[in-house]
Amino acid sequence: MAETPSTMIPLGTKAPDFRLLDTVTGKHLSLQQLKSDKATVVMFICNHCPYVKLIQDHLTKVAKSYQAKGVSFIAISANDIVSHPGDSPEKMKQEALAHHYTFPYLYDETQEIAKAYHAACTPDFYVFDKNLACVYRGRFDEATPGNGKTVTGKELTQALDNVIAGKTVSADQKASVGCNIKWRKNG
Repeated sequence: MAETPSTMIPLGTKAPDFRLLDTVTGKHLSLQQLKSDKATVVMFICNHCPYVKLIQDHLTKVAKSYQAKGVSFIAISANDIVSHPGDSPEKMKQEALAHHYTFPYLYDETQEIAKAYHAACTPDFYVFDKNLACVYRGRFDEATPGNGKTVTGKELTQALDNVIAGKTVSADQKASVGCNIKWRKNG
């Protein structure tokens, strides 16, 4: 595991479209099918990352709460399953069911979507407005394994509250820090 910060794409960047396998339903889903007319959260996560594990329970609560307000949440795993078989689609489905994910958990087999989003770590969060323009990218909150901070989801939820209220999201955003995405050796 290499501690890696998120790339922090420019605010206003248009969300790259995708069509990926939903590991729970077995269907291929696109951004156009999953987006919300209020806000869409795209997050890169995986099964084994201790940074994801730390926030996982709170993340599912935040997602459920904001889905009730019309926000769409989409989780994507792009890790190489040759080097990390615990992140395989079968294991992703088990993880989603065990943790009661209320959002699709998509598998980016080619890693092209992670590259299109400039995703660098897990977890890596992006919030897009109704026009799919990026208004937030960065961390869930300040908690990381071992730093003793309480998991709150405060930074992500503040951004979502502003979007829902039609207010500007502060450009003072902190990079997420987590495990690096496990890129394929030949990709």
